[in-house]
Amino acid sequence: MADPYGTLGVTRTASEKEIKSAYRKLAKQLHPDRNKENPKAAEKFSDVTKAYDLLSDKDKRAQFDRGEIDAEGNPLNPFAGMGGMGGRGYAGAGAPRGHSQQDFGGFNTDDMDLGDLFEGLFGGGRARPSPNNGARRGFGQRPPPPPQKKGADIQYRLAVPFVDAAAGRDQRITLADGKAINLKLPVGVTDGTQMRLRGKGHSGPGGSGDGIVIIEIGAHPFFHRDGDNIRMDLPITLSEAIRGAKVKCPTVDGPVMLTIKPGTSGGTVMRLGGKGWTKHGKKPGERGDQLVNLEIQLPEDIEKLEEQLGDWVDPARPREKFGL
Repeated sequence: MADPYGTLGVTRTASEKEIKSAYRKLAKQLHPDRNKENPKAAEKFSDVTKAYDLLSDKDKRAQFDRGEIDAEGNPLNPFAGMGGMGGRGYAGAGAPRGHSQQDFGGFNTDDMDLGDLFEGLFGGGRARPSPNNGARRGFGQRPPPPPQKKGADIQYRLAVPFVDAAAGRDQRITLADGKAINLKLPVGVTDGTQMRLRGKGHSGPGGSGDGIVIIEIGAHPFFHRDGDNIRMDLPITLSEAIRGAKVKCPTVDGPVMLTIKPGTSGGTVMRLGGKGWTKHGKKPGERGDQLVNLEIQLPEDIEKLEEQLGDWVDPARPREKFGL
């Protein structure tokens, strides 16, 4: 390298900003990552780097301008500028400097932030130091190895009974490694909900993958979900509807006693608070309600009922509201 100014294509009166701008432009053009099939580009990149290393150092630039050092930074007069070498000692004329510049990674970048120089151009951040490491990596260094890949995920399908899903009861699941664990269902769980078990997948060089549990809620013969509520139809006899009664009613938590008032009509809906589906609420374990639709069931032997009625006719007009 004959002249660092000529190498960067700037004049001897160029400002620090002009030198930096010229270096940026040439470094982008000549960087080895963009010229893998052109070895001469790597040599030029080295020259450009050395030129910038010298000219970006105020003391070294002044020494070069005074003729005390050459373009490589070696002293031309072993007795000149001995106190101005910036702390880099030498053993005589032509002796190697204490700070080698033969590698791309050795140049001084203390006076400029090159973190964004190749960002987005060569994979981003290859010249950027680690947040926890004050040392700078040079352009010629190899990039860090890619992160190790984690093992593959394992997918599980877990059949959950309707009543367990509604009440939010823990489920038992056996994993691929043979271990069984208790699985807590999320509140408001729905059919198809996916739950992630960290580290319960296949092992890999970067750690184990995850287990993905897909919830499949079974159907129920007489319960069905309506948002946070559970609905069902409950048959009662004609006599229970007329006279009133206490009857057993199933819930997902087990049967409860339901009080039927005398003269209850078919289609009446009774509400059992807190017997519905788990839901997101202010109180832990909060649930919706169970809505019970009463259906009056006539006796199989209708003749006896007709005998009891005799000539009696109900004077009510239940369809009057329809205009009929």
